[in-house]
Amino acid sequence: MKNLLHKWNQISLVTRIIIGIIVGVVLALTVPEGAKLVTIFGALFVGALKAVAPVLVLFLVMYAIAQHRNGQQTNMKPIIGLYLIGTFLAGLVAVIASFIFPVTLQLKESGVEGFEPPGELSEVLEKLLFNIVDNPINALMNANYIGILAWAIVLGIALRHAPDTTKNMIGNFSDAISTIVRWVINLAPLGIMGLVFEALVTNGLSALLDYGKLLVVLLGCMFFIALVVNPIIVFINIRKNPYPLVLQCLRESGITAFFTRSSAANIPVNMNLCKKLDLDKDTYSVSIPLGATINMAGAAVTISVLTLAAVNTLGIEVDFGTALILSIVAAISACGASGVAGGSLLLIPLACSLFGIPNDVAMQVVAVGFIIGVLQDSCETALNSSSDVLFTATAEYRRKRKEGKEISL
Repeated sequence: MKNLLHKWNQISLVTRIIIGIIVGVVLALTVPEGAKLVTIFGALFVGALKAVAPVLVLFLVMYAIAQHRNGQQTNMKPIIGLYLIGTFLAGLVAVIASFIFPVTLQLKESGVEGFEPPGELSEVLEKLLFNIVDNPINALMNANYIGILAWAIVLGIALRHAPDTTKNMIGNFSDAISTIVRWVINLAPLGIMGLVFEALVTNGLSALLDYGKLLVVLLGCMFFIALVVNPIIVFINIRKNPYPLVLQCLRESGITAFFTRSSAANIPVNMNLCKKLDLDKDTYSVSIPLGATINMAGAAVTISVLTLAAVNTLGIEVDFGTALILSIVAAISACGASGVAGGSLLLIPLACSLFGIPNDVAMQVVAVGFIIGVLQDSCETALNSSSDVLFTATAEYRRKRKEGKEISL
């Protein structure tokens, strides 16, 4: 058994995940009655990622800030710039695609009772500000990453003049949590097997057929951004073939994000990939959790496409200038989308309010989003999360290029 486990661990994680996907599909087709036994693996995997991620972020960021020396380059400004540019361009692509391929919806009963979307943009911004000053224990319990980041930065600054023994202790905690993360990530094949099984048995794909055109536009935009727009952004910055880096991020971050459907749960996976890419730990320990909060290209696509689908359904005339404003609002709103499954859908009523669409109608559009969420939210999260690593690496490679250093992709 020990030799078998050793050989299994020698196989690359991506290969093991693909094996897990295949096994999950086979089990779903052959023994769907074993749902409870198999789906528990997926629930445990996602639960473990969500449990370890907030503590990991707190200690990594706090230690990175505490160790920071004056004049030390962290490269955060260009990363934030790339996050914002990428999210805006995603919204713009979605608007253009919606004009070229207009989609209408069959609106029925909402079926999303209990959800309370924000009423206007100021509410989103207000929520973000209050999240910053959240109680640290509460922030950890509720995975409020804005609050966790704020407290980690403040504590890190306060600890900059602490004795080296104190900093070393925090560093030891950080290393220990990173080790736990590696243990959890090694369980990804089992977890993803359970998630695939649950998706096929519980949802199937028949419910998606009625929304084929909408899915084509949504997923087409996301694939276009992942395989065309993002590579162009990377090429402009590093002046090298971007596809090895783009495909590695999609393969090693996007696959797990696709199945966990949570940018927050994928933070440990992205941290591990950044380490594998040999990126600066002081930078990625801050940029990755920040990206899980504000780098939301997929969310901008979802908000724009579904809002314009509602506009087309109601026969509202919209010029391109107004739609362009929508892409800006979608980008800003996407930054307030929670890093959990379906987080972007509740911002659709906010965007719909730009066109005077009643809230009850907007909530029916949200219901459509939940129906197609099996694919829409999975692809959205894969795009969002893989872009966090992509843009963090791009900013670092850009700095190396300007310094005349060799870049190996």
